[in-house]
Amino acid sequence: MMLSTNLDWSDYWSPIRLSLQVALLASVIAIILGTAAAWCMSRRDRFRGKTLLETVFMLPLVLPPTVVGFLLLMMLGRRSWLGQMIESVFHSPIIFSWWAAVIAAVVVAFPLVYRTAVVGFEAVERDLEDAGRSIGANEWQVFRHITLPLIMPSLKTAYVLGFARSLGEFGATLMIAGNIPGRTQTVPTAIYVAVDSGHLSSAWAWTIAIVAISFLLLLLTGRRVSRF
Repeated sequence: MMLSTNLDWSDYWSPIRLSLQVALLASVIAIILGTAAAWCMSRRDRFRGKTLLETVFMLPLVLPPTVVGFLLLMMLGRRSWLGQMIESVFHSPIIFSWWAAVIAAVVVAFPLVYRTAVVGFEAVERDLEDAGRSIGANEWQVFRHITLPLIMPSLKTAYVLGFARSLGEFGATLMIAGNIPGRTQTVPTAIYVAVDSGHLSSAWAWTIAIVAISFLLLLLTGRRVSRF
């Protein structure tokens, strides 16, 4: 698709719209899972296997995205028990679907969200939480009225970083979601196909769009960090 002569705006906006939808849902899931995991890990100073568990949490951050995608493909493919169970429930395989792109984005975004949230939880003074408990507040009330307001800046940063990482995901997404126009084709995969087919004008147009979005996200994160 050449954007310079025969411009098809529906073909141009489709990957951008899909990327934003995937990143939005994936970042919400990642912030929920990452915050829960960070709260549990930060509230337990030492337990057997903590270092191993944290290493597993951070592993997608250092593994090549294609390796992450291959592992997800083996876990969720039609030959795996998990993939067969999902297909029996939803009457459709999850591989090469929109949800596969979301899962890939959640996995690669989770380490950034988790680590940022852990830093926020560790910065909370335990004395403040203990003071709340001493006047009769239960654990949920302590979390809601004391801990959550104090870590909110960290959670906002974690969400933005998770969204940005989900938006730029390529390798794992290509492995388990493929590159189906209108269904699973995100901006990174669209750029790859455009370059491979020699449509550099299309590649440039999508590149400019994702660079602009990523720049704004990082600028927003930088302002929040400097503010707090």
